[in-house]
Amino acid sequence: MLDVPAGSVMRSWTGWIAPKSRAEYAAYMERTGLADYRSTSGNLGALIVFRDLPDGRCEVRTVSFWRSYAHIESFAGEDIELAVFYPEDDRFLLDRELIVAHFEVA
Repeated sequence: MLDVPAGSVMRSWTGWIAPKSRAEYAAYMERTGLADYRSTSGNLGALIVFRDLPDGRCEVRTVSFWRSYAHIESFAGEDIELAVFYPEDDRFLLDRELIVAHFEVA
């Protein structure tokens, strides 16, 4: 279980893949995005979740927890609202959000 203190920040991004790609995409994300989150100073943990939708797509969401917005900037760059993508993302993603959401942990 993640131990996330009050005052930290949750970062959430959503994309959509084909359901048959779930296991392969999860492994890909472990090697890329989630590994990058976890190796960045100030990261408190990261995970990926999936849900199948009635329209035949699978929604995927990454959630990461950070000590501060400054730590997120060290991962994402100066404009922390922009999503970070990787070279092979187009192989999996049917659609994606281009921005992320940030929430302060109570």
